[in-house]
Amino acid sequence: MEGLIRAGIAHFYFVTIHPFEDGNGRIARALTDMALAQDEESSLRIYSLSNRIMEERKDYYDILEYCQKSSGDITPWLLWFLGSFKRAVTHSNSLIANIFAKAEFWGVHAQTNVNDRQKKVVNRILGAGKGGFEGGLTTKKYVSMAKISRATAFREIADLVMKKMLIQNPSYDINWPENRI
Repeated sequence: MEGLIRAGIAHFYFVTIHPFEDGNGRIARALTDMALAQDEESSLRIYSLSNRIMEERKDYYDILEYCQKSSGDITPWLLWFLGSFKRAVTHSNSLIANIFAKAEFWGVHAQTNVNDRQKKVVNRILGAGKGGFEGGLTTKKYVSMAKISRATAFREIADLVMKKMLIQNPSYDINWPENRI
């Protein structure tokens, strides 16, 4: 049987049987991880289906309940499970791309002299990923993150712009590699 389907079926029936008073969800996720590891012949995976299930727990419980109370057809559960797997892999790919972008950014700016506050703010924006820092960086946000005066924040932002680490458009953002072409 296809490993993903086997993992989905094992997960569904374990939580349906519900053999323990507590911890069934954790054990079901561990069984799912074990089934996927057996299928992939590796204990190392770059995605976390368990985290994805926890992030989508309302939908998870809704589809479980629907299939448990229906005619016994678990196809809707398996479709949700496979979709959740796809979303977990997509999320991991995004995280990995963000890690590479951050490494590339600091590789370009390895010799750029910045203070600890500037590094902290830049890393916070980098951590959010391209387009992930809601509304871009503003002086007000910089003040809040760095715990400094508005005037100092303005000077430090201007310094980061001068060093080509940030660009302004209209708020500030990382000077991502594609902007440097």
